[in-house]
Amino acid sequence: MSKTKLTINNNGSVKIEGDFEIVDRNGNTYGLQGREVVSICRCGLSKNKPFCDGSHKDHFEHEAIAFDLPPKKV
Repeated sequence: MSKTKLTINNNGSVKIEGDFEIVDRNGNTYGLQGREVVSICRCGLSKNKPFCDGSHKDHFEHEAIAFDLPPKKV
């Protein structure tokens, strides 16, 4: 099984690729209809939440640059 890859897009969504499932807080699975790539809304404007519908265009700014988190607390 390949790794699931999440890509944080500039000014937009989180793209998820690979072998994954998405569930709601009750554990119910979203029907992805065989998709292996979906985009999740980060701006809160989508009418199709949790999925991106492009509503963020010109309304959401975030430059996605990777960084290291501080060490995990034990």
